[in-house]
Amino acid sequence: MAESTIDEATEVPVAAGPVGIAATISGLEGVPVTFYRGDEILFPTLDNYVQVATTLRDAGFITCSDLCAVDYLTHMDRALPAGVGAERFEIVVQLLSHERRAYLRLRVQVPAEDAVAPTLFYVYPGTENMEREAFDLFGIVFTGHPDMTRILMPQDWEGHPLRKDYSMGRVPVQFKDAPGPR
Repeated sequence: MAESTIDEATEVPVAAGPVGIAATISGLEGVPVTFYRGDEILFPTLDNYVQVATTLRDAGFITCSDLCAVDYLTHMDRALPAGVGAERFEIVVQLLSHERRAYLRLRVQVPAEDAVAPTLFYVYPGTENMEREAFDLFGIVFTGHPDMTRILMPQDWEGHPLRKDYSMGRVPVQFKDAPGPR
């Protein structure tokens, strides 16, 4: 561990994180890295997202165990490393290296005005349905995806139900053989 530094946002001393796996992989220079509860998290931009994922796959992170989206509409002031601007949406990718016995997480900021990101399908084919789910529930379009259609909601559904600004509809519930009002 290196000596501690001061977190500018909170003015609290913070111990410098350990040197992680990303520091040992050529091609990841300049990608911001943080550590949270023992997890190493990389913050690629939309422009180098696929290149970073390809570099990690070639370095042994051959399994993408999860890809999901997050809507931070009400948490735009969340903590991010220096140089990473907060956007409304975030794509979170969990990668696994069996050889290294290690996980790495990617967190990619996606603007609400243009919720478009490149697909990881050609790097990790198992992300096909995970990207469709993120599209269906959050409205993030993955360019280059072979089948960018809804996967959970009906094809004619309007909107994306996991967005924080999606209106909550009411469907009356009728119980079988329920007694009437008293």
